Amino acid sequence: MYDHPAQRAANDALWRGLAHRLRVAGIPGVPDDLDRSRSVEAIWHDARLLFAQACGYPLTAADAPAVLVVALPVYDAPGCDGASHRSVIVVRAADRIDAVADLRGSRAAINAPASNTGMNLLRAVVAPLADATAFFSQVVVTGSHRASAEAIVRDEADCAAIDCVTWAALRRHEPVSTGRLRVIATTGATPALPFVTAAATSDAHLAAIRAALAAVIADPTLATARDALFLRDIIPADETALAPVRSAERDAIALGYPLLR
Repeated sequence: MYDHPAQRAANDALWRGLAHRLRVAGIPGVPDDLDRSRSVEAIWHDARLLFAQACGYPLTAADAPAVLVVALPVYDAPGCDGASHRSVIVVRAADRIDAVADLRGSRAAINAPASNTGMNLLRAVVAPLADATAFFSQVVVTGSHRASAEAIVRDEADCAAIDCVTWAALRRHEPVSTGRLRVIATTGATPALPFVTAAATSDAHLAAIRAALAAVIADPTLATARDALFLRDIIPADETALAPVRSAERDAIALGYPLLR
């Protein structure tokens, strides 16, 4: 999920370390490389899924992919707290916007309608202000947090909620672009993007994946890769960890704001 071009080598290195340990543990069919050829949705719904990182919000839907939550990552990007994260709400640096209330009638960019950090958490912030009516003049779907930031810079949108880990990566690797943006608020916190495996994964293989993740976190040869991803720890978790994601949705619905608009 966090795979900025400048981070791909780090992700590949972590996967090689994890894959080696999974093979040693006797798990069959461990792929050599990460799959970047398919959509994340196709990967999550693959009944043969061994390991992936997922957005928490689609996992709470009625048509959620059949997966098990394996663990939660702990990142040290600003806005993270233990195994939780949040979004930053950004606008153009030059715009005279200082609070979320000032965004009424503006154009919002979201990475995807089923995104927790891009849509669900933004909806939760806007719902108390919307009075059960349309708050934005337009909601533009961009396909990624990075594209949402670019849309604001190009004046194709006026604001977006961007995952704070992605925002940290953008600030590190694209300082010119992010320098044209300004954070006006942060959202509430929800669990960080969970690591998942197919629902049919056996208890023994689930335990082996968790042990392999712990070994990857402790491996000093992978410290540079972990730093590139802001990754500090990985803690075991299950589906109950996603309760705050569901709560953010329920609270917005209770305020008469089921759709971001």
